[in-house]
Amino acid sequence: MKKYGVIVLAAVGLSLSAPLMADAGDPTRGKELSAACAACHGEDGNSVNPEWPKLAGQGKPYLFKQLMDYKEGRRENAIMAGQVAGLSEQDMRDLAAFYAEQSTTTETADEAMVELGEQVYRGGNAATGVPACIACHGPNGAGNPAAMFPKVAGQHAQYSADQLRQFRDNARANDAGRMMRNTVRRMTDEEIEAVSQYMAGLSRD
Repeated sequence: MKKYGVIVLAAVGLSLSAPLMADAGDPTRGKELSAACAACHGEDGNSVNPEWPKLAGQGKPYLFKQLMDYKEGRRENAIMAGQVAGLSEQDMRDLAAFYAEQSTTTETADEAMVELGEQVYRGGNAATGVPACIACHGPNGAGNPAAMFPKVAGQHAQYSADQLRQFRDNARANDAGRMMRNTVRRMTDEEIEAVSQYMAGLSRD
């Protein structure tokens, strides 16, 4: 039986070239601006489509950084590039402030994958050098907003798995020092699917 050792998991999406903090944002104005985002991400940031991420409850610095990365080309997505093209930095701070105040809904994990998913999330895979997720994303998946380590609890499993595969395959590269790419490069498809299911069922509270 495999032994799963705890190794620090570097979080999704740090970038030294982007502004590191989302300073004061106005959530009221952010709500007004979010009307254009609601079609994909839901009125409160809880998307219905599992291909699109939930934004509700994410930390302001992380949300702001991702929007800046889309705008400045560090993260590639044709739809998002068009959405952020006309946004100012203050617009993005306001949107981040609005979504950070929303509550995240929790998904139902696939019970057949939860055991492996928990092992990888909490202990990694020492045999293959896969780090654990818990050190950066926390025991309940709340992440660390100040460090821009994103919340993973309640996120759609399909979206999480897709992002992990993109990092593994170098299709997503807005992680400082290749942290996520180095973290997931030895993960199998089975481990990616399992840990994504486990995170979907986590509650941050």
